[in-house]
Amino acid sequence: MSRPRILIITTSHSEMGNAGGKTGVWLEELTTPYYAFVDGNAEVALASIAGGPVPIDPRSTGEDSRKEDSVRRYFGDPALQAKVGNTPAFTTLDGRDYDAVFLPGGHGTMWDYPKSHELAELVTDFLEAGKPVAAVCHGPAGLTGALTEEGEPVVKGKKVAGFTNSEEAAVGLTKVVPFLLEDRLRELGGDYQKGPDFAPFAVRDGLLITGQNPASAGKVASLTLEAVRDQVPA
Repeated sequence: MSRPRILIITTSHSEMGNAGGKTGVWLEELTTPYYAFVDGNAEVALASIAGGPVPIDPRSTGEDSRKEDSVRRYFGDPALQAKVGNTPAFTTLDGRDYDAVFLPGGHGTMWDYPKSHELAELVTDFLEAGKPVAAVCHGPAGLTGALTEEGEPVVKGKKVAGFTNSEEAAVGLTKVVPFLLEDRLRELGGDYQKGPDFAPFAVRDGLLITGQNPASAGKVASLTLEAVRDQVPA
């Protein structure tokens, strides 16, 4: 099999709305898929919405977070840290060069993913080209603006997962985020699926792969590799 190429696109948004806190990507949701892809013999490109340093949610770098194998590995990996510190804007890359796209979450995505018409178009282009699109936790916010060639939301009629309303309430950010992801996915016609709060849960519906929360990142990565191998010729 030829070596698959996977594009990871992170948020560039660092402010937690009007709440005064900092946000960005949730580190585990970047590092777990990144290393799963690399260890799975994929080539991985890392980009962001605006380019430059990827903002990392400070809550995702504490001692509890460092219990995650991928997070510990990241803090011992200066090469990946350098990539995170200086990403290209995804619009400077040619999506045709990649076999799948992966959207990590973190609350920052709730602000800049849905506003990016270019990201919506890229999602549509990948799906129309028969290439997998994956997202985890708040990452499915990047699917909310994407339409099929017929003008329907790409999530309509599709099994999708994402951070639940009850999980958002549990972290105290229901009134801070610009919208509730579970509600938005349902409003767009998605067949919203979920498991217990903060437990791993992921679903694949054809080319669309989504996961519920940070703990789901590994499952989403595994399903992404499975989907890519279904598409990439031997």
